Amino acid sequence: MANTDLMQFEGHVSKILPGNKYEVTVTVELTQKTMKVVCHLSGKVQKNKIRITKGDRVLISVSPYDITRGKIDWRF
Repeated sequence: MANTDLMQFEGHVSKILPGNKYEVTVTVELTQKTMKVVCHLSGKVQKNKIRITKGDRVLISVSPYDITRGKIDWRF
């Protein structure tokens, strides 16, 4: 799948999980519902050693096939 097929959401890190994973809370604007997505860090974030803590606002990419998992692309 190409990167253009991924959906991007903005959310907040709600929990830090073991295994370098994060739980991100995302609010979908069209339906005003919140969902929790388990995310890992993208290669760009790992390479530049950007630290992610609880409460950070992040941009995540999610596959349309499995919206419960994604990757963190950017920290605001």
